[in-house]
Amino acid sequence: MSLQTEFNFKLPHGYVDAEGNIHKEGVMRLATANDEIAPMKDPRVQSNPGYLAVILLSRVIRRLGDLPQINPRVIEELFAADFAFLEDMYRRVNANGHNRIKTACPECNASFEVEVQRSGEQ
Repeated sequence: MSLQTEFNFKLPHGYVDAEGNIHKEGVMRLATANDEIAPMKDPRVQSNPGYLAVILLSRVIRRLGDLPQINPRVIEELFAADFAFLEDMYRRVNANGHNRIKTACPECNASFEVEVQRSGEQ
């Protein structure tokens, strides 16, 4: 069994670039220790600890639509729902090593895991 290090996603709304193009589909990788330590030296994080999530996401999102690069500015300009979606996904994949959640059958109460569906999927 190999370790999954990259996870596909589809944002609820999508990032709108300067030309009006919407970028929804992307890939997030597992974070490294350096991904979590290095941003602590960033003056934006030192002056506003809430900015840590922006830096972290800009480091671990490998692809978002056709954008040539993901930087903090792209993350800053995401809609709040997309930012929250990515924060939740970051926590899930880095805490568990997968993008699944535990749930239970409402009828028999049997526990099982399901892969979190990308936004908009049925």
